[in-house]
Amino acid sequence: MAAPSSEIRYLNPPTVDVKKKKYCRFKKAGIKYVDYKDAEFLKKFLNEQGKILPRRITGTSQKFQKKVSTAVKRARHLALLPYVTDMFK
Repeated sequence: MAAPSSEIRYLNPPTVDVKKKKYCRFKKAGIKYVDYKDAEFLKKFLNEQGKILPRRITGTSQKFQKKVSTAVKRARHLALLPYVTDMFK
């Protein structure tokens, strides 16, 4: 038996998600060089498996995404970051 629509109650009020505008953190902070030796900073651009996050998720511009990917690959080559991992963060 269906309850009348006026008697529908929620445990939590329904939320409306407001999407934040994506921005390039490099342009906003005025960073010109992505340092491959700063592993803690580069970890922000990796997921739990150690893969590089895409631009559509991070909001990074194309110019800096290329610099980030090059820096991550260099850090991996020097063993500052792992190539593959299980639950990295």
